[in-house]
Amino acid sequence: MKNDLTEFELYEKIMLNPNIPEHIAIIMDGNGRWARHKGLPRIAGHHEGVNSVREVVRAAGEWGIKILTLYTFSTENWNRPREEVEALMLLLLSTIRKEVNELEKNNVRLTVIGDLSKLPDLTRQSVVESIEVLKNNTGLILNLALNYGSRQEMLRAVRHIGEDLQHGKMKIEDIDDNLFSDYLYTASLPDPDLLIRTSGELRLSNFLLWQLAYTEIYVTEVPWPSFRKYEFAKAVAAFQERERRFGKTHEQLGSL
Repeated sequence: MKNDLTEFELYEKIMLNPNIPEHIAIIMDGNGRWARHKGLPRIAGHHEGVNSVREVVRAAGEWGIKILTLYTFSTENWNRPREEVEALMLLLLSTIRKEVNELEKNNVRLTVIGDLSKLPDLTRQSVVESIEVLKNNTGLILNLALNYGSRQEMLRAVRHIGEDLQHGKMKIEDIDDNLFSDYLYTASLPDPDLLIRTSGELRLSNFLLWQLAYTEIYVTEVPWPSFRKYEFAKAVAAFQERERRFGKTHEQLGSL
């Protein structure tokens, strides 16, 4: 893809191409590094990252993307300094309260994957209330991964399958890819078509390990607080130029 397109040209290119990814997942990385480079406290990067979330959500709705999954807080993030974790929980609380009206206006439905039980009471309550307020919206699904870890998700699925086997609700031969997927947090969602990771890191960080089996990956050096609509457009346009083969050859796809 040519990177010398103007913003308008790039947005137009995306809209004219029918190959719009249905589900995009994003690992929003680089908040702390962005802040450090500017001589600011780490939490300043997280605050600025909220502006990127707002802009990316709006763009996703404009372009007809159906699902946007954001890796908001991982099970490993609890290991960060206590002060930062507390600040992140407060930021999540204030952001959800502030943005719910904007999401309602834009017909966005909010869903969550992960174990909400470990979130602070006020934060969890705000998330649950916002899900309820937005549940009937029919536009973009904004899916937040909160206290989420993919290994933990898969272990949870195995335990539940084991319980159902033990109670005679299924037979061992019933277990296949589709059944296993039904026991994951993402049971009601299609797998992501595109994974975006900001700030240049080349790892999955325990994010959607099962669901990303055939997902296209786009990595950018741009840190999340600087990742706005134009950078998002570059990722979507790059996806539109790829050929997704799902194990088949180019020649096989050409004969379909």
